[in-house]
Amino acid sequence: MKLLVDQNLSPKLSGRLQDLYPGSAHVLEFHLDEADDPIVWSFAEREGFTIVTKDDDFSELSLIRGFPPKVLHIGLGNCSTQSVESLIRAHVAELKDFEADNERGILFLC
Repeated sequence: MKLLVDQNLSPKLSGRLQDLYPGSAHVLEFHLDEADDPIVWSFAEREGFTIVTKDDDFSELSLIRGFPPKVLHIGLGNCSTQSVESLIRAHVAELKDFEADNERGILFLC
């Protein structure tokens, strides 16, 4: 699984998770930081990313369009990058199951 980190999360997050999710990137790296959600969605689908976001919009797109791409929705409020990283690291096994699950397109972590 490689993660595409949305603009509402730190660009540092993708680098900090490379040991677990090689090939992960932030939307900024592809000049998608100001792109509309459907453009980011199409890019993630085409390039095989799971979108990591704090924004409800991608979860809603998943409900409307189905998946891929899958969406990892982070349900933490205003918090540090370290908190988000720790949350993702604490759920590695759940993320592996989510990646392999052909029935789920959204995973909500908080």
